Amino acid sequence: MAQSSKLSAANPHLLQHRGRAVAFESVEDFHARINEESLDIDESCVMVLKNCGPRGYAGMAEGGNMPLPPKLLRKGVTDMVRISDARMSGTAYGTVVLHVCPEAAAGGTLALVESGDFITLDVAQRAIRLEVDEATLASRRAKWTAPSLPARGWERLYVEQVQQAHLGADMDFLVGRSGARVARDSL
Repeated sequence: MAQSSKLSAANPHLLQHRGRAVAFESVEDFHARINEESLDIDESCVMVLKNCGPRGYAGMAEGGNMPLPPKLLRKGVTDMVRISDARMSGTAYGTVVLHVCPEAAAGGTLALVESGDFITLDVAQRAIRLEVDEATLASRRAKWTAPSLPARGWERLYVEQVQQAHLGADMDFLVGRSGARVARDSL
């Protein structure tokens, strides 16, 4: 699983961490639930945001800047581990692992994460481990369905042809085709 992170923005005590996943299926799901007082989350949890990579959120908008739940902010919590296939601004802060590949919308392991699973982050080992046995993952994979494609047009073309983030989120048919410039006036 490819991913990126900015170590200087992370809290050192979270660079090796094990916590219970709190999974959000989309940025809309995240925004709908993050402010709920009933959200089953504490500072030891790992927030997981899915379907925000190149395919899942066409254009790969900066959706990875996951604010902490207000109920934890009121307790003085300033950071917790967050994992996503999204991207975010380089000016953001916190222990956030981004660009997870393959992304959830492409059927990557991130798509199989459920709330309650345990995840271990070990930055020194460059590892993220989803602590779910292979039989359970196989069962989840068999039930997983890809998000619906846009009906037609440029968004559908993009979603069908975009590469994963670790490859640059470029259109697959453009790779290796940066040849000579073509003049506008080619009469």
